[in-house]
Amino acid sequence: MRRILFIATFLAFSLVARAAEPGHKVLAADRGTGKMAIINSKGEIEWEFDNKHDVHDLHMLPNGNILTHTSSTNVVEISPEKKIVWKYEAKQKEAYRGRIEIHSFQRLADGNTMVAESGNSQIVEVNPKGEIVKTVPLKVKRSDAHRDTRMVRKLENGHYLVCHESEACVREYDGDGKITWEYTLDLNNRPRTGGHGPDGHGVEVYGAVRLSNGNTLIAGGNNNRVIEVTPKGDITWSVDQKDLPDITLAWVTTLQVLPNGNIVIGNCHATKENPQLIEVTREKKVVWTFKNFQTFGDNMASAVILGIEGHVIR
Repeated sequence: MRRILFIATFLAFSLVARAAEPGHKVLAADRGTGKMAIINSKGEIEWEFDNKHDVHDLHMLPNGNILTHTSSTNVVEISPEKKIVWKYEAKQKEAYRGRIEIHSFQRLADGNTMVAESGNSQIVEVNPKGEIVKTVPLKVKRSDAHRDTRMVRKLENGHYLVCHESEACVREYDGDGKITWEYTLDLNNRPRTGGHGPDGHGVEVYGAVRLSNGNTLIAGGNNNRVIEVTPKGDITWSVDQKDLPDITLAWVTTLQVLPNGNIVIGNCHATKENPQLIEVTREKKVVWTFKNFQTFGDNMASAVILGIEGHVIR
């Protein structure tokens, strides 16, 4: 009898411990409040920086500086003392006279910085001096400074994974600009509706990361879902708009795959009724959420989980 009670007590304790997952430290930015801040696991502000730009990408660098943008045409590196220590300013390429918008960038292992330039419809790699050392043309039907690209990442194989918002697709390009893989989103058997909130639905894709198994995890933007697709384009896993209890997905933005396999989903324009970040297991169990409408608002498009030991795919 004592053995049975011990086992029952142990199982109950295990379930409670499993449910009480620790919080995360978060670096995020919100256009509505004009704030970029680090919030610790207790919900306290550890660092903040006024940034009224519509931040679509954000990185904490190994040196403790932050890589982000403060206008549509620049990428900046900001120190903890809030000083801009590096800057790249995009210029119109030859024979182009339209606007330029930067929505994504990435500090590379060689110290250079990858920048995706919408309008110019190209990816550039920039050295620490701010000089362009490589240019990769992107294939778009019609150049659009606001919608050519959203999230872009350079892959371990040297290729580039590009989310084309205006064309509802994710493409992989090689170093010469040749498309080597492509996946096009669909409406998931729902009608297209306008707006940025939970009722808006479309195929304006936002983010994608390449998983270690070769599949691609896609944040669908106003597709209101996350899907994992194989190289052949088959969907093997998904979190749809209403799959998570008491949570509605709206404009799904950033993705982070943690070392334990859990996935952190950015949930933008979802109203105060819903969390801005959601951590789910592969079994679609919600183990952590972030909801902070004191520092941030309903336009928190980019966020980074900090302090995770091991490799985070983002």
